[in-house]
Amino acid sequence: MDDHSSNTAGANPEEPDAGGEFGQGGDETLTATELRLRAVASAARFFGVDLDINDYKARPGEPYPSPAALVDWLRGQGLIAKAVKLTWRNLFTFRETTPVVVLLKDGTAGLVVGADARSDVVWIKSPTSRDSEPPVAVDRLRLEQAWAGEAVLVRRTVGLDDSQAPFTLGWIVKQVTTEKRFIGQIAWASIVLAALGIVPAFIVMGTIDRVLEFNSINTFWMLATILAVMMFFEMVLGWARRELILVLSTKLDAKLNLHLFSRLLSLPLDFFERNQAGETISRLSQISRVREFLTGKLLGTVLDGSVLLVFIPFLFYMESLLATITMAVAGLMTVILIVFLRPIGILVAQFVRAEHKKAAVITETVHGIRTVKTLALEPQQKQVWDERVAEATGWRLAAGRLSNWPQTLNDPLQIFMSRGVVVLGAFLALQGNSGIDRGALIAFMILSGRVAGPVAGFARLIEDFQEVRTSIGQIAKVLNNPPEVRNVTDGMRPRFEGRIAFEDLTFTYPLGSRPALQQMSFDIPPGTMLGLVGRSGSGKSTITRLLQGVNREYSGAVKIDGVEMREINLAHLRRSLGVVLQDNFLFRGTVKENIISGRPGLTLEDSVRAARLAGAEEFIERMPQGYDTWIEEGSANISGGQRQRLAIARALITNPRILILDEATSALDPESEALVNANLVRIGKGRTMIIVSHRLSSLVNCDLIMVLERGTLVDVAPHHVLLERCSIYRTLWNQQNRHMGNTPGAQQVLGHGE
Repeated sequence: MDDHSSNTAGANPEEPDAGGEFGQGGDETLTATELRLRAVASAARFFGVDLDINDYKARPGEPYPSPAALVDWLRGQGLIAKAVKLTWRNLFTFRETTPVVVLLKDGTAGLVVGADARSDVVWIKSPTSRDSEPPVAVDRLRLEQAWAGEAVLVRRTVGLDDSQAPFTLGWIVKQVTTEKRFIGQIAWASIVLAALGIVPAFIVMGTIDRVLEFNSINTFWMLATILAVMMFFEMVLGWARRELILVLSTKLDAKLNLHLFSRLLSLPLDFFERNQAGETISRLSQISRVREFLTGKLLGTVLDGSVLLVFIPFLFYMESLLATITMAVAGLMTVILIVFLRPIGILVAQFVRAEHKKAAVITETVHGIRTVKTLALEPQQKQVWDERVAEATGWRLAAGRLSNWPQTLNDPLQIFMSRGVVVLGAFLALQGNSGIDRGALIAFMILSGRVAGPVAGFARLIEDFQEVRTSIGQIAKVLNNPPEVRNVTDGMRPRFEGRIAFEDLTFTYPLGSRPALQQMSFDIPPGTMLGLVGRSGSGKSTITRLLQGVNREYSGAVKIDGVEMREINLAHLRRSLGVVLQDNFLFRGTVKENIISGRPGLTLEDSVRAARLAGAEEFIERMPQGYDTWIEEGSANISGGQRQRLAIARALITNPRILILDEATSALDPESEALVNANLVRIGKGRTMIIVSHRLSSLVNCDLIMVLERGTLVDVAPHHVLLERCSIYRTLWNQQNRHMGNTPGAQQVLGHGE
């Protein structure tokens, strides 16, 4: 693990130094924050995961990392972690091979690595101690003076955890079933409410059979009192159930949204390059339909259906023949819906696909609105939109019409269950085939009506489920793509010096017909300023993509400081690189926030230093609010050159050992480009720089220039050597410097023409 103790992200500059309570060793000037992070990193290293404490993002207002913040950090690195409250005796229940991070009262931490019950001591290591140093024996009195019981438990994931498991209906059901406490409480409240719902039916039966028949006023007041008490309890239980459902649905909603965004961020870059943004967004928007189904229709229908457990036995108790007919009608409603289920699902899937195409058009139009307006493409875009709307509307109408049929066929059956059963019961009573009296018949009608609602709800639920299953499939097409998560959480975290080597490397893009790079080998020493030149399609940007870990499916080897790229932790690699692209994106926020976005814990002084190095300081200071100036969406309130220099400052804020500039100056005006080029030597001091540029004049001062042609390495040498011996480079130089043909220096260069 890299120990950058002086630059720990989120370390409080006002925080007092702490050496730890037990087994102080090594550097005693570390802060409490750094000691806690080192303790957690040591526990993670026990499971083969190396953490960089600089990756930790401090939470505002916390003097040192809280247990919750440490757990979130560990989970983000692919470990299973839990914050717990322990007692002295609890420490003896853990295996000696499993370290426990104990968080001390002074903000520091230690590692419990063993316990001896006979001697009544635990063995604790300081996070600053070396691996070879033995732990310290600590008794109960000494530990409890410094420890309030807070601890963090860490273990390695086995197989796929919930965050990595495929997004399926089974995964969603698992998220619901994890809330057993809420579901149990809601179920009990529903059953009690169902039981209370029986009382009014019997009160009506008693009113008809006792009060009206015998004119008993005392019985009337007794029944009225019971009804009032039942109404009060129903009101209280109904409020409690709605409150529990609200909390449960809110938790499920949060789980779904957090999982969705986390999985989206874990997808590789080439997924977003292959798929339209609008279509991806449209697919992910289906999560709202899934959420509404889970927390609304499904939960409500299942809970309302719990009344069947109570009502159906009473129906059979009161009149078995009528109850049998009622359940038969309910079964017939379900059969009708199942028959229509598959045809409706096919039409719904077509409608959803049409909606994705429609969303892709509107997203593309919004993103490219400047081009649409400039080229007056409004009529063409409107025509495409009209076609997409017509297609989606047609499928929606077809699906709606087919869905209308099961509802139409089920409506009379539902009416029969709630009303027709009275007519049938009266007919059976008149024929003498039923022993049910008038009051019981009315009570049966009330209860059967209460049964009809949940049965109809289950029928509609089956129909809604088909739509939701289609939505889950659409979301899965995005979220179930292979993520980068294993590369992000696993792998080595070396300290980079900047040596870059390609060894017999061949790489072909997934849909490419020929290799983008073919049998390429070179070795660049650390601290080298390397320029990459070549015609379009020669492989310049492909080299930078491989160095960033965007593509890893290659043959041969890509090594940084002798370590193969695929063995390096991907998050560590990308945080260690500085990358500036041709078209850089700035977030909505202040200038300072954009510059330090890679390391939010850094200060204004760090922003100023990076801006000065990138040549951005002078225009930032002329802005109305300087580094607090707000950058609007799309960087509309700053020029392209200013945006590019801010992007360079953002890449330099972490002081990377390797800096990649991929056509970074192509969008700059001549003055800004000259300013950046003048700073390149200063920017490149002490780091390896890889500069991709079509403008050869910006590469003249590079230590080495690599010439590429159709994915192969042609030559590597300084500028003046390439002019002498490389015909491709000389041709490119002559093409870009014809206007200098009359100058003596240029004549000398042009004299080497082919």
